Amino acid sequence: MKRGGKRYPLLLYTRMLDRWWPALFLLGAGLLALAWPFYTDLYTRLTAPWKWSTFAGLGVVVILFSLLMLAFRKGAYVQPRDNHLRLVTPFLRLNISYRRIRSTTSTAMAALFPPKSLRGMRRDILAPLFHRTAIVVNLVALPMPASTLRLFLSPFFFKDRTPHLVILVDDWMGFSTELDSLRLRDETPTRPRERVPASILTKLPHR
Repeated sequence: MKRGGKRYPLLLYTRMLDRWWPALFLLGAGLLALAWPFYTDLYTRLTAPWKWSTFAGLGVVVILFSLLMLAFRKGAYVQPRDNHLRLVTPFLRLNISYRRIRSTTSTAMAALFPPKSLRGMRRDILAPLFHRTAIVVNLVALPMPASTLRLFLSPFFFKDRTPHLVILVDDWMGFSTELDSLRLRDETPTRPRERVPASILTKLPHR
């Protein structure tokens, strides 16, 4: 029996990781390049091995971290389930009961985060996504303290301080339809089975 809908990758995470993993990979490669002259110089390698090993160790760690970011770029998603909305990132797994969801609205990212109000890196990150449509999930209350959520989620998940989440996915219409369908099904009370009145024939004495 199907327990929920499809997984919708979170575009904000894909965008941020696509922006950062190549830069970190190049930084790691640069650290390895700095270690190479110290390693090839026999005197330095024997008398001060920490010089090449420090650069090489840092370079390897940075490269591995960049490859980990590459592997996680599609690992952040939302998924409507039978009785809750699941939000997953590399460092957070959150289940939001449908009873917490007050309403959902679709809004352009440029309306939620006006380009003129953003500066520097924040504007660069969001620039390719301004034309996208996001689903704002308005909540009765957040499932955990806002300060904790902001440690694990991008600032672009929050348009203000009201309890809500801004969900940006590629197929926003499919996500919205699936979410509303499962929400309504979860909120519809199960109709009790009507008791069938006993037939008059069952009340006749048995011989």
